Amino acid sequence: MYSKRDNLDVAKRTYYGLYALQHRGQESAGIATFDGSDMNCHKDMGLVSEIFSKKILKELKGYGAIGHVRYSTAGGSSLKNAQPLMGKFKLGNIAIAHNGNLTNADIIKELLEESGCMFQTSTDTEVIINLISRGAKKGILQSVIDSMQAIKGSFAIVILTENELIGVRDPYGIRPLCLGKINESYVLASESCALNATGAEFIRDVEPGEVVVINEEGVKSIKFGEKSKLATCSFEYIYFARPDSVIDGISVNNSRYKAGIKLYEVAPVEADIVVGVPDSGMSAAMGYAKASGIPIDMALIKNKYIGRTFIAPTQEEREASVNVKLNVIKENVFGKRVVLIDDSIVRGTTSKRLVTMLKEAGASEVHFRVCSPMVKYPCYYGIDIPYRSQLIGEKMNEKEIGEVIGADSLVYLSKENLLECLDSDHGFCCGCFDGEYPISAPVKF
Repeated sequence: MYSKRDNLDVAKRTYYGLYALQHRGQESAGIATFDGSDMNCHKDMGLVSEIFSKKILKELKGYGAIGHVRYSTAGGSSLKNAQPLMGKFKLGNIAIAHNGNLTNADIIKELLEESGCMFQTSTDTEVIINLISRGAKKGILQSVIDSMQAIKGSFAIVILTENELIGVRDPYGIRPLCLGKINESYVLASESCALNATGAEFIRDVEPGEVVVINEEGVKSIKFGEKSKLATCSFEYIYFARPDSVIDGISVNNSRYKAGIKLYEVAPVEADIVVGVPDSGMSAAMGYAKASGIPIDMALIKNKYIGRTFIAPTQEEREASVNVKLNVIKENVFGKRVVLIDDSIVRGTTSKRLVTMLKEAGASEVHFRVCSPMVKYPCYYGIDIPYRSQLIGEKMNEKEIGEVIGADSLVYLSKENLLECLDSDHGFCCGCFDGEYPISAPVKF
């Protein structure tokens, strides 16, 4: 956020924005501010509400601020890897926060180390800040542009300098980034729901391959690299983003609702009740219920104080968190044929446990419907699906997975039907479904 003209409380509003984005990561969070003389930063492990007290927010003074919530895809889960990262150059201080994953980070890091760079973290974000520092004599902005041309992968980046706020989106727009405005102040955020939380009005999405520079003069746009076709991560719409967000002109809620309707069209089944897996399966469940005429009811209760099981760092933590994350209202499913709607099946951990819980509660049948294609390939761009060996869809077909999770039937949405639900003529990254990536991927198994 940049508010030199309005002098808004940028730390507090950034806190509100991070609160709205808590679903994107629960391992650590941080806020950095600049007040005209000092760059200050506070970050810690845990949730936004746990890390920032009124006292801490009051101490984070300034007219510019950036914030970050993290779940680890590159680098481990530790305080040293929490963002924003800070840097001090001859031309001044900067702070940087990054959402995404670089595919050439290891190569660049090795080259930087050979030339004398020291790394304090294991994140690819530190690779970016070191690249910027090496070219800082050209000026921060030019160094940022040069650095963006050197890195590959997915990245939505915000950089706070002593004079401006800079936002960057990768040439394929894999990770989202949008721009909003409050009076004469500007806000950059991963999702539009965060703009709403800060009181900002949505202006537009940052375009693929665009650098947005915000300072006292307003907003300036600079394009870098060759023009590429937009390839927004399809998993943002399926699972990751909040349903009240709009990304690249597409309502997340509406796309999920359409997926539910399409699931009924391609896989109808006789049932007594439709149940959505909270939170990301609820919109699709409403669509399925609307199309089928089967009543939707509340049968799974979510403990709102536990994070998302899919993005927990280890398999052991994922399995443990399923048991405390969700519970069944027995009277709503006892003796009934249930259509269970979920956004995806990645490892199968949650799906198997959910079917078991429903049947233990007395459901006579459980028919599982998935609002996405089968996940068969890793994601190299910021979703924690690093190895094919972890994916149940890589090892088994639809029928076999249904048997393993204990469902009476299992149907996935096809890639073609998913794209129909997204209803846009721009491109999407579906690499985790079909193995076709917009950027060359490193070799991993």
